[in-house]
Amino acid sequence: MSRADRDPERAGHARDAAAGPSGLMDLLGVAAVLLEADGRIDMWSPQAAELFGYTGDEAVGQYAALLLLHPDHRDEAIRLFAEVMETGRGWAGVFPVRHKDGSTRMVEFRNMRLTDTLGDHYALGLATDRATLQQVERNVALSSQLVTQAPIGLSVLDNDLRYVAVNPALAAMHGVPEADHVGRSFREILPGEAFATAETDMREVLASGVAMVDREVVGRTRADPDNDHAWAVSLYRLEDHTGHVLGIANVVVDVTDRYRAARAADRAQQRLRLMADGSSRIGTTLEVERTARELADVLVPDLADMAAVDLLDSLLRTGRPEQGEGPPLFRSLAVKTAYPTEAARAIIQPGHLVTFHAGHPAAHCIRTRQPSLITHLDSGDLGRVATDAAAARLLAEAGVHSDMAVPLIARDEVIGVMGLARARNPQPFDEDDLTLACELAASAALGIDNAILHQHIRNAAETLQRSLLPQLAPRRPGLEIAARYRPAQAFSEVGGDWYDIIPLDGDRTALVVGDVMGSGIPAATAMGRLRTATSTLADLDLDPSRILTHLDKITQGLDPYIATCLYAVYDPHHERVHVACAGHLPPVLVPAGGPPRLLDLPTGTPLGVGSGPFETTTVAVRPGDQLVLYTDGLVETRDDPIDERLDDLLHLLSPPHRSVEETCDLLLRRLREPGDRDDVALLIARAQPLHGGTGPPRH
Repeated sequence: MSRADRDPERAGHARDAAAGPSGLMDLLGVAAVLLEADGRIDMWSPQAAELFGYTGDEAVGQYAALLLLHPDHRDEAIRLFAEVMETGRGWAGVFPVRHKDGSTRMVEFRNMRLTDTLGDHYALGLATDRATLQQVERNVALSSQLVTQAPIGLSVLDNDLRYVAVNPALAAMHGVPEADHVGRSFREILPGEAFATAETDMREVLASGVAMVDREVVGRTRADPDNDHAWAVSLYRLEDHTGHVLGIANVVVDVTDRYRAARAADRAQQRLRLMADGSSRIGTTLEVERTARELADVLVPDLADMAAVDLLDSLLRTGRPEQGEGPPLFRSLAVKTAYPTEAARAIIQPGHLVTFHAGHPAAHCIRTRQPSLITHLDSGDLGRVATDAAAARLLAEAGVHSDMAVPLIARDEVIGVMGLARARNPQPFDEDDLTLACELAASAALGIDNAILHQHIRNAAETLQRSLLPQLAPRRPGLEIAARYRPAQAFSEVGGDWYDIIPLDGDRTALVVGDVMGSGIPAATAMGRLRTATSTLADLDLDPSRILTHLDKITQGLDPYIATCLYAVYDPHHERVHVACAGHLPPVLVPAGGPPRLLDLPTGTPLGVGSGPFETTTVAVRPGDQLVLYTDGLVETRDDPIDERLDDLLHLLSPPHRSVEETCDLLLRRLREPGDRDDVALLIARAQPLHGGTGPPRH
């Protein structure tokens, strides 16, 4: 190993000594002229030939004063030459010189006396064009002022990306003194991961020579290690006039204000997008759990990495947010994470009950009606936001570092709380995030409360509806009967559909289905009044058309309600049915062993319109035949034509025939879809021999 290899500093000096020449001397074109003691030219450099116009052959041996000076200037030049030769003191200055072409040029000189080994004296003159030198001086002065005074960061790095020079502005940006930059590498000064790409860009510029302009870099330096700053960085490869690569110039402009303004604008747009998204996506139904899930879907991942929505259990059970004496009991309705994470195990899953300890942010929200924001969670804080020590460990392992809890307030009552956390998202929650979360919570809380209120009203209406329907069908001679009632699904309210089986004299049976147009408790109440009226009128033994006429008058008194109705009377002794229709869908007759068909009846107008009259149609019904009566909720949908749906009904009623109970279940299973918005009343009667067995309908 050489000494240079053992000594890195010595090796560096050796490399510098072997490096190529600076181009500055070439740029100045410094000429060298050696004069003997008597003023004759002894040596003449190529640069002198270029500067003065004479070749070496023309100049060497000539008296310099006679060759280069105008007669008016020779005496002064000879005096200065003699002074240098006698005293040994050098002289520097500007002197007019006559060029070979006859022009006079101002030339800057540096003259000095030289002595050889014999003691003889010579004069060495170094000269360059004054105009060229002044231009270089101006450029250097300008560059120096720009470097030292400009607010822009400037630096020069060598080919190994070690700092050669930095200006005060860049040193201030880095938080490192100028002197401490020199000799240190780029990544020593800026070790952050954000600057790795900038280093790669520098090497690319060094290799290609293609400048990179205004490349944005965002990171943190020692000047402000707690906050991101942004810089517009431009990189240029430095070369001398011969093309030798000297290193790289780095121009840095601090654009942090612009960056932060852009981020603020982006966040404002994000908030607007989230609010718009929340308005369109939250509360699309009147289902409590779905509304909670919609809220969580909006929050994750745009605002939080994890979100949970919990409601007071008392509100879900009774419709009132009763807190009682002890800690409030919550039911989890929705949990959402932006990615698979073990932290999900620390969050109470939907459907489960939980009470939060007194220091938990959720408990704080319930007590104070105020949100909770924890920007930076440490190990102690994780115990506050977790339900127990095991959950705290899971949150710590997942890297949860920031937390929010926001109360859900509707109609001035706290009904629940939503919790949000960040883990992979490196930015902690801030006040702007909290404001946005509160706005989304306020909107969602009203939707959730509306859904809860609707659910309780719907349950009450359904209870009323079922209480008004016949609990058991009578055992009627000559008929096997099955009936079903199914309330509306999705967010619709219970409607006014009903069925009835009314015993009449002479072993006859009245079969009724009807549909009060409307929903909720008022519609169910109107249905109950019509059913009562129908039963009362049936005792009068009137023709079905007369029954409907009286019901039409009664319905007109139930303003604003109207209803459709199908009233049929089956006579087992004569094996026929008398039926009248008031704006209702036609029943289906399914002959024993034959194809089903819709009965062709005069439709009539709905009850309450008052435009009667109604007509009675008589249809033969043999033992084994089925009569299917239904309300429109069985076959009507938003998307399918009613004719196609009636065809589907007939197809399902085609042979092989099933029992009336099985047929009811089949029709509801195949024709009803999740989310149907109308309730259904279905009544199927199969004719039996007059003394055959009968059975009660199920509900």
